[in-house]
Amino acid sequence: MSVIHVLDEVLANKIAAGEVVERCSSVVKELVENSIDAGSTEIKVELLESGTKEIKVIDNGKGMEREDAILCFSRHATSKIYREEDLYRIGTLGFRGEALASIAAVSKVTLSTSTGNVGTVVVIEGGKLIEEKRGDSRKGTIMTVNDLFYNTPARLKHLKSLYAELASITEYLHKLALSHPEIRFVLSNDGKELFKTDGSNNLLKVIHFIYGATVARKMLAVKDENEDYEVEGYISLPELHRSNRNGIVTIVNGRIVRNAELNRFIQEGYHSYQPENRYPIAILNIKVDTSIVDVNIHPTKMDIKFGKQEELNNLVYEMIRNALKPKTLIPHIDAKVEEHPQKVHYEEVKLSFDEVKEPETSYPINEDFTKEEVEIHEDVKEHLPILYPVGLVHGTYIIAQNETGMYLIDQHAAKERINYEKVKEKLNHPVKESIALLVPITLEYPANEFFVLKENFELLRNMNFDIDEFGVNSVIIKAHPVWIPTDYEEDNIRKILETVIYREKNFDLERFYDHVSATAACKMSIKANTNITMEEMEHLLEDLRNCENPFNCPHGRPTVIYYSKQDLEKLFKRSGF
Repeated sequence: MSVIHVLDEVLANKIAAGEVVERCSSVVKELVENSIDAGSTEIKVELLESGTKEIKVIDNGKGMEREDAILCFSRHATSKIYREEDLYRIGTLGFRGEALASIAAVSKVTLSTSTGNVGTVVVIEGGKLIEEKRGDSRKGTIMTVNDLFYNTPARLKHLKSLYAELASITEYLHKLALSHPEIRFVLSNDGKELFKTDGSNNLLKVIHFIYGATVARKMLAVKDENEDYEVEGYISLPELHRSNRNGIVTIVNGRIVRNAELNRFIQEGYHSYQPENRYPIAILNIKVDTSIVDVNIHPTKMDIKFGKQEELNNLVYEMIRNALKPKTLIPHIDAKVEEHPQKVHYEEVKLSFDEVKEPETSYPINEDFTKEEVEIHEDVKEHLPILYPVGLVHGTYIIAQNETGMYLIDQHAAKERINYEKVKEKLNHPVKESIALLVPITLEYPANEFFVLKENFELLRNMNFDIDEFGVNSVIIKAHPVWIPTDYEEDNIRKILETVIYREKNFDLERFYDHVSATAACKMSIKANTNITMEEMEHLLEDLRNCENPFNCPHGRPTVIYYSKQDLEKLFKRSGF
């Protein structure tokens, strides 16, 4: 007797639901993406008890005829692809034909749909058709999902708290709104409206709706392209950063995707502009021929493979670097006025050698954004203005002034930036100078790391290291470049060799020099709680002014913070509001 048998369709759908329907947000994702594929311009998501009791998605898309309304709940039933060739040119968000069958298998579903003629209502419980009847003729679709996981108690137990489920749904709808600013999204829970966009196709307005006016004011428009990719969107100023990657939203041909390597290069673009282990807000829309990307990797369709990943990585990295280079990146401490709580005051500081500061303007929170109002990217390189030191606080912060206001300078961060650019200049224009070590340094590594180092001996020798193999899985360093600080030789050399090992997989010489320069600069710089003379302050500020980027240390911390004269007068109640 045969022991192998074919599972019945209901059981097979329950198994498939384990991959497609993980939680309430998975249901919302699949239903809303179907609404987008149906050409909807308005999509409402109504929840009861954060979706655990009911999820209702209402759209004004093209709707379905009676036959399709019944057939859509069958496994592998889809209108998105017809033949094998279509799998390599996917232009819709859905295509696998698994979502509705999986959702219906673990919940009670009511579908009401119409193409504008006679409507259809279909009721399904646990994957079984309960009722099919005529409905109203409102064009579009209403999909109602009740009692999710009612027949799979093990999955029901693993749902998180109501707040966690609601947060997950809200986060994903935020990303969908960012990927489709032309669609009006509305989200409500237990009758209370939580989030909505206006569908005006203005991405910056969507950023405002989601993150608020403060964030929207600190976003830079970016755009670039190469032979294969077009990238457009917004990135945050370096002063705006988060503790996780949730603010990085990558969209490929309208689909929200995850790609760890691309995210890493987005973060690399902020190297030396933001602190380590902090992440920017970035919304990047990538357009590419569907033939060179693959989204058919996981049932959630969020993971993606790029046919020309390296070209995309470099395009995004250079786009971000080019957008940040010309900016004046001094964080401006704004004085807020309690007498006018309905207003938040913003000033954009544009400083150059002979520029007069513009008067302050106020901005209402609920005012509409336009791209032109916040576009702050100029082609002219801006520099740190001339500053005059007046004192030192706690041996760490230099107080300086000019005619526009007061500046606080972190002396260690400033010196790090100066040393970083000096070391990097020497690395990019090497001179055959090195210092012999009185006692050579011997370092031992695991075999896999040793092989990587051995492969890069020539690179290190070009940097004026005298390095050779020394016994089993060990290296010996007899001389080092002149820019490595005295008394910190071994520590710096270890970090530089670790950088070679770490960056071997996607090695780029310029970025490698970047990391080496940052490592050496830290050890060469003035420490906190070190008192320096007024003359030394003047020299430090002058050297900082001559830096290519005087606004951040190599690790991304700010070197300078600015208080305008007007802000100081407000703080001390010396001026009218």
